[in-house]
Amino acid sequence: MKIAAIDIGSNAARLQISSVLHDVGFTSFKKVEYVRFPLRLGHDVFNFGSITPESEARTLKLMQCYKLLMELHEVEGYMACATSAMRESSNGDEIVERIAKSTGIKIHIIDGTREAQLINNVVVQALEDGQYLHIDVGGGSTELNVYFNRRKIASKSFKIGSVRLLEGKESKGAWGKIEQWIEENVDSLEPVVAVGTGGNISKLFNLVSKTAENATSLSELQRMRDYIASFSQFERVNKLRLNADRADVIIPASDIYISVMKWAGADKILVPDLGLKDGIIQLVYEKLKK
Repeated sequence: MKIAAIDIGSNAARLQISSVLHDVGFTSFKKVEYVRFPLRLGHDVFNFGSITPESEARTLKLMQCYKLLMELHEVEGYMACATSAMRESSNGDEIVERIAKSTGIKIHIIDGTREAQLINNVVVQALEDGQYLHIDVGGGSTELNVYFNRRKIASKSFKIGSVRLLEGKESKGAWGKIEQWIEENVDSLEPVVAVGTGGNISKLFNLVSKTAENATSLSELQRMRDYIASFSQFERVNKLRLNADRADVIIPASDIYISVMKWAGADKILVPDLGLKDGIIQLVYEKLKK
């Protein structure tokens, strides 16, 4: 069986197709296809309040491509979710309706709470006992979740993300609200380990020195952030070989991860290769199983 997830974010839209594997009562998912395209819907929405006709046309073409790929793979079930940019766009609902009529793909516009829940459903599997602060930085929003002994005890979505920061459109007082929330919800008497998800932290993690297979330190993250920042946009693309749509947002995204870790007193960050698309895959499988 193959199932699929479509994640339409503020910076990029992703399609992941996975095979469902069964082994002695244990179910797992193997990625067989992954496509990411930089739609950058957040640029439209955070500056103008709506998605432009040009961006809608590109989104429609991309959904047509994703539909063909799912048909070629004979996908048995899928779910498409749109997050911050689409839900804040004044014409988001209309665009979703037109895409459904044209392609048959129904896009669910989910709120920050639902987005965090889907990500948490897979992230919690990577945790052990102790206190963890999960940081998920997207293009338009940042979700923070506190876990203690694998149980979520606090969660909050903030209107600040990599594209928002790049455009100078973060919500007023967002930094202060994050710092205050951390002070109120992270137990300063207990050690805390950060958990990072999102495309930018995954890219940073590929570049830094690791303290373990899936972990690195705050100081190493800061070092890599400063190293990348020392290059121009042109050099980041041509010397560091970053994608153009990654090269401009990786610094503002890094600033969020680093600031949150400092405020929480976390010296270590785990970076599991998980995200919204994986939460959607799991949800699709559970629905098919029922």
